Amino acid sequence: MAVKVYIVYYSMYGHVEKLAEEIKKGASSVEGVEAQLWQVAETLPEEVLGKMSAPPKSDVPIITAQELAEADGFVFGFPTRFGMMAAQFKAFMDATGGLWRTQQLAGKPAGIFYSTGSQGGGQETTALTAITQLVHHGMIFVPIGYTFGAGMFEMEKIKGGSPYGAGTYAGDGSRQPTELELEQAFHQGKYIANITKKLKGSA
Repeated sequence: MAVKVYIVYYSMYGHVEKLAEEIKKGASSVEGVEAQLWQVAETLPEEVLGKMSAPPKSDVPIITAQELAEADGFVFGFPTRFGMMAAQFKAFMDATGGLWRTQQLAGKPAGIFYSTGSQGGGQETTALTAITQLVHHGMIFVPIGYTFGAGMFEMEKIKGGSPYGAGTYAGDGSRQPTELELEQAFHQGKYIANITKKLKGSA
């Protein structure tokens, strides 16, 4: 039976979604792993999104809280809002109380990836504050550490991400994830997929 890794994300302008797509590719590159992309529901009305110049959402399916129970491992992604996860993703996590009561996510591995507007915008605090969601579910936080190798030490180019997980800088919205940032996202997907596979195999 295939090991299921769900990449669950919220993306307003597409930056997080681009990382999610690479994470899926990385996870899918591991034999026996089935990776799937999911979006969480939007909470803002269309009128507000229009004023914010947010593009239409892609056709990636919207996940319900209950569907999380079907996965063996996760990678959760979101943009930052003042150094923490966006409210849309927090609203989704707030809806997982039923899973928490029955401990259906306990012991399952989960990683985190993110996008910030600037270098001081919360590349690490966004991940760090999101870990509380995993802790209360009894999930196993899987950071990438420095397993990405030389790419972690890039100093000549601006690069998002950290030992907590893959990341990108959106700037004013026009900057897109770089090749190096996408490579780190691919690495994260592959890394977490391998760990998920090992954990399921030893269960």
